[in-house]
Amino acid sequence: MPLQIIRNDITKVQVDAIVNAANNTLLGGGGVDGAIHRAAGPGLLAECRTLNGCATGEAKITGGYDLPCKYVIHTVGPIWQDGHHRERELLVSCYRKSLELAKANGCETVAFPLISAGVYGYPKAEALHVAIETIGGFLLENDMTVYIVVFDRTVFNFSTKLFADIAEYIDDRYVDTHSDARRERLRMECVCAPMAAAKGMVASTSLTDMLKDMDAGFSETLLNLIDRSGKKDSEIYKKANIDRKLFSKIRKDPGYHPSKTTAIALAIALELDLEQTKDLIARAGYTLTHSSHFDIIIEFFIQNKDYDVFRINEVLFGYDQSLLGNMKE
Repeated sequence: MPLQIIRNDITKVQVDAIVNAANNTLLGGGGVDGAIHRAAGPGLLAECRTLNGCATGEAKITGGYDLPCKYVIHTVGPIWQDGHHRERELLVSCYRKSLELAKANGCETVAFPLISAGVYGYPKAEALHVAIETIGGFLLENDMTVYIVVFDRTVFNFSTKLFADIAEYIDDRYVDTHSDARRERLRMECVCAPMAAAKGMVASTSLTDMLKDMDAGFSETLLNLIDRSGKKDSEIYKKANIDRKLFSKIRKDPGYHPSKTTAIALAIALELDLEQTKDLIARAGYTLTHSSHFDIIIEFFIQNKDYDVFRINEVLFGYDQSLLGNMKE
C-alpha cells in the first residue's frame, strides 16, 4: 500500500517515521508541532535544541522518544502569502527532503501531516494536491509505504472544476440508474421465484458446462496485458499503487482473486479503456455499475483518459470512497 490517505491522529500512527510540520526553531509550537512534542516527551525537545533550527523547505531528523515511531522528521513549510512567493516550490521541497531523509535512514513506512495547511495558511485542497503529486512521484522510483494523515474531508474545495465535473457526471448517471436497478430487482424477484425449483434441477449440469468454457482468469489475463504493453512489472505495480509482495502473489497464483480496488488499480496502471477494464475486473468477479459512486468516479477518469492513480485517489477520498491500491489484502 504505497500511498494512502487516512483519518487519524499522527502521534498514534505506528510507522518508522512521522513527519512534523515544524517552525524554524524546531522547539515546538501549536497544531501538529505541539501535539508531536507533547506526545514525544521532553527528550525530543532536548535533541531539537542541538539542531540549530531548520530553514524553510529543508528537513532534519531526530529520535521518536515516547512516540510509537523510531524517528521524527522535522520540516518547515512555507507561510502562504499569495502563491507567488515560491510557496509551492518550498512545499514540494519539504516533502522531497523528508522522503529522502526517511530513505537514507532505512524507513519503510512514513506518515505525513498536511504541511503548511494549518496556521501557515496554505489552501488545504492545494496542499493535499502538492502532497499527493510529490509523494506519488517519489514512490514511482522508490519502495516505501507513505500515509497522508488528515482529520476529515474539509481539506477539499468541492467548487473546483474537477469536482464540479465529477459531481455532474455522477448526477447524470447515479440517481436514475439507482432507481431503475431497484425496480428491476423487484420485478425479477417476482418473475424468478416460480422458476427457482426448475432451475435447480439442471444447476449441476449447467455449472459443469460453464466451468469447461471458462476464459483465462484474472492473473493470466493481467500478465498477458503487461507483456503486450512492453512495460516492466515494477512499472505497473508502482503505477497501480500496490506493493511488490501483493503483485508477487498475483503473479504466482493463477487462481488469485484480488480486491476490487486492486483489480481496478491494475487496469488504471495499464491505461485500459472502459471495455477492457470491465473485461479484466470481470475475471476477478467484479463489475462497474451506475449504482455506485465509486464505480462512476472510476468510469469518469477512464473516459477522460486520466490514469493517474494518485489523482483518482484524491477524488475518491473527497467522496469518502475506498482508495485504489491494496490496503490490507
